[in-house]
Amino acid sequence: MSNSNNIQGDKPQIKPANRLNTVSEYYFSAKLREIAEMNAAGKNVLNLGIGNPDLPPSAETIETLCNEAQKPNVHGYQSYVGISELRQGFADWYRKWYQMDLNPATEIQPLIGSKEGILHITLAFVNPGDGVLIPNPGYPTYQSVSRLAEANLITYDLDETNGWQPDFDVLEKMDLSSVKLMWVNYPNMPTGANATPELFEKLVKFGKKHSIVICNDNPYSFILNEHKLSILAVEGARDICIELNSMSKSHNMAGWRMAMLASNEQFVKWVLAVKSNVDSGMFRPMMVAAAQALKNSAEWHNEMNNVYSKRRELAYKIMDVLQCKYDKNQVGMFIWAKIPDNWKDAGELSDNILYEKNVFITPGFIFGSNGNRYLRISLCSPESMLEEVIERLAP
Repeated sequence: MSNSNNIQGDKPQIKPANRLNTVSEYYFSAKLREIAEMNAAGKNVLNLGIGNPDLPPSAETIETLCNEAQKPNVHGYQSYVGISELRQGFADWYRKWYQMDLNPATEIQPLIGSKEGILHITLAFVNPGDGVLIPNPGYPTYQSVSRLAEANLITYDLDETNGWQPDFDVLEKMDLSSVKLMWVNYPNMPTGANATPELFEKLVKFGKKHSIVICNDNPYSFILNEHKLSILAVEGARDICIELNSMSKSHNMAGWRMAMLASNEQFVKWVLAVKSNVDSGMFRPMMVAAAQALKNSAEWHNEMNNVYSKRRELAYKIMDVLQCKYDKNQVGMFIWAKIPDNWKDAGELSDNILYEKNVFITPGFIFGSNGNRYLRISLCSPESMLEEVIERLAP
């Protein structure tokens, strides 16, 4: 009887996997919860943090989704490789906007968002202990996914004085013997730096020399950017490169989770081997509607960019009020700016704005130590909100 009581009374000693010791809750997840609590207390926080498009997809996209979802035979499991209409749609899209040909049957893999793709690519190419080159500053998911895969994280610096591009002389002096994968992201987030054909050529050459898979994360080509580039357009790039692309920002479809990767047939097969063991495909009506969205006209994209252009001018004014310095050549849906010297770091300035003015602007430290003295404003807020932020911050 006493043994039974002890068993019932003892609390099981359950511990999580060790890999959870290497990651923490995503910064925006925790910050949004704090902002929600402030709003619940009547603070009315104006959030300029996350790149979450506030505009809808094209009318044709929504109409297609509604029509397709009415059909009785479209609600079951779908192919892991996505429907042929979507793969062909991505191929046609690359041909139209990036002037390059991809085989829709073998060189394209639809994804449930490119964040999913980052995980699948890492699991497909990286063993525990292998090296992964991570940009600093850079998208935090490259780092967290690499940690979850028990990889050896090797950061490489991006610096304003070098146009936020890798320094290949420095890279060549690093121990690259264990490196399997390198993450790059152009147009760059958070800095807004654009790629050049010369940069992509250097990356392809670097990857081939050291047998490192180069993965370019490319979701920002269509936002305030006149020069759309794909790393796969470089001769021989498909031998060593993977490109992720997403409809979240370019087509106002962040919640749809529609993305793709493109590469050579073997790389695509290896990623599919991971993906097919993790998910069960996407909702067919959404894939049909995404294929329709990929046909959006240049006029539709221009209309979106006209909206972002007006917002950008207001974001510049916000940075001017904060006495931050910025480059007007940056592209994408964020404004990246250097803070004045009188602030200890971007976290201090961001918190001061949040708690004193009820305005949230992302501190650059979340993207790496090289972002410690920068702020990032998202352009995913209406002009009225941006104007109110200017009024709140005005001295």
